Amino acid sequence: MNKTKRKIFETSMKLFAQKGYDATSIEEITATVGVAKGTLYYHFSSKEEIFNFLVEEGMKLLQNSIDIKISKLDNTIDKLRAVILIQIKIIAKYEDFMTIVLSQIWGHEPRNIMCKDKVIEYIKTIEELVKEGIKKGEIIDGDPEIIASGIFGLTCSSLVYKMKIKEEIDIPKLYKEFDNSILKGLVKK
Repeated sequence: MNKTKRKIFETSMKLFAQKGYDATSIEEITATVGVAKGTLYYHFSSKEEIFNFLVEEGMKLLQNSIDIKISKLDNTIDKLRAVILIQIKIIAKYEDFMTIVLSQIWGHEPRNIMCKDKVIEYIKTIEELVKEGIKKGEIIDGDPEIIASGIFGLTCSSLVYKMKIKEEIDIPKLYKEFDNSILKGLVKK
């Protein structure tokens, strides 16, 4: 991604997270980036295309990070630990991205449906790990959809926690708490 496209991408992400998609205009994006409309339209045909690109790239980053990490692990609980840690790190580092995706999963507009589909697709990755763990006898019997959705939801609650404490997240501390509260309950004894 060239420098101008990256700047449009990053500025749009910040504005969408702060103001919402509907309240952010192309004019505001171009003014903030400091480029002409023509330059923006050279890289993206519309605000919707910027949004779609942002969601696609962010979810790819999350999924690729997880795929790389879990491919090196055998134990399902270790894989789920990796998922939780990566998700906390992504939330901490890319708060604007996560704010956008989570705020847009409600509704029936095409961008809402896309965000909802991406989140469900991602949760299915966690669900497959849970199924694998149940099958291998490493995880207690339970509903993989509920467990996977719970893992995703609890780690996303890091955003709420960050708003509450009004400072950066202590990733190791948060990870340890999630490990104690989520994963210890899943381990089959």
